[in-house]
Amino acid sequence: MLLTEVTEEVQEALDANRPVVALESTIIAHGLPRPRNLAVAEELEELVRSGGAVPATVAVLDGQPHIGLDKEQLERIARDDGVRKFGHRDLAPALAAGASGATTVSATAFLAARAGIRVFATGGLGGVHREWTETQDESADLRLLAQTRIAVVCAGVKSILDVPATLQRLETLGVTIVGYGTDRFPGFYLTSSGERVDWTVRTPEEVAEVIRAKEALGGPESALIVANPVTEADQLDPALHDRVLGEALDECRERGIRGQAVTPFLLDYLMRQTEGASLEANLAAVRGNVRLAARIAVAL
Repeated sequence: MLLTEVTEEVQEALDANRPVVALESTIIAHGLPRPRNLAVAEELEELVRSGGAVPATVAVLDGQPHIGLDKEQLERIARDDGVRKFGHRDLAPALAAGASGATTVSATAFLAARAGIRVFATGGLGGVHREWTETQDESADLRLLAQTRIAVVCAGVKSILDVPATLQRLETLGVTIVGYGTDRFPGFYLTSSGERVDWTVRTPEEVAEVIRAKEALGGPESALIVANPVTEADQLDPALHDRVLGEALDECRERGIRGQAVTPFLLDYLMRQTEGASLEANLAAVRGNVRLAARIAVAL
């Protein structure tokens, strides 16, 4: 039996059917520079609380999954160089080895849903990588979300990926997508990827109704993706985004960067060449997603 440590605050909220929002920890350990990463982690938890819900940041510490972190544990995730990055496929060996790691979208969704949490906020999902026909590179997020009943509030998938192919893959896997206040799928750093979504919801209450309908239907366990765009005021300048991303892709080809090395290279290139503007757009998206997730959890 998987022994998961759930904080008293989170467990009491779950037992009383009060709103809880799961948060991933990879952004803390690997997505932001120090010491800003800890400040952002604390800010995101406070955004959940100010929205009327209980935050449950997820991580694995010394081989034990944690649903909710105290101050000392949050600081450890932010400051410890030995904290690894765990997707859901890494959980079993990590637990067996007593290892510590921050959880990605797939691991967070898996552990949160298992604990009974219905809403999860993150920045952007992984997806189908460019040149998939050659590399067969696809994020584990997609298949895990096709097997996990949880609502994921996100700003779409990372714009460095093949967005049309990712949407097609999600459709094939039977994962429901609704656009929050938009009929366009968000582009992570950008308000719109240019791709359409079939369903639009406009209030947290409407999202809650979709969640309830999915639960009432039963059937395959799968996620609901709530695609919440970053505001136009906070998005990365689209022309700058397209130019820098094009340069980054050219650099990848010239240097022979392939497979799992592509995503971190592209993200780092974007941050450096936009002088941090891509990071600020990312954080704006995460904040918006966390606020919305709290409102959805309250509506449930």
